[in-house]
Amino acid sequence: MGKTNWKIQFSFVKAHIGIQGNELSHILAKETTTNLDVKECYKKAPKSVVISEIGETNVDRWQREWDQTTKGEITK
Repeated sequence: MGKTNWKIQFSFVKAHIGIQGNELSHILAKETTTNLDVKECYKKAPKSVVISEIGETNVDRWQREWDQTTKGEITK
């Protein structure tokens, strides 16, 4: 696994319509998520940092939405 400059691109693919590779990717994804022998590998950031940043982002987003709403002024 010597490649260091990975480029990952996400795109929507409608499931089960005969797109080449779609079924294989589905099988591999399912196998990876259910296989307990696969070791986790985080080279860029620890899992705890990712979880923390996601949590902070969600709290910030919630706070912005709360600040902008006019509903619930009594409890605000």
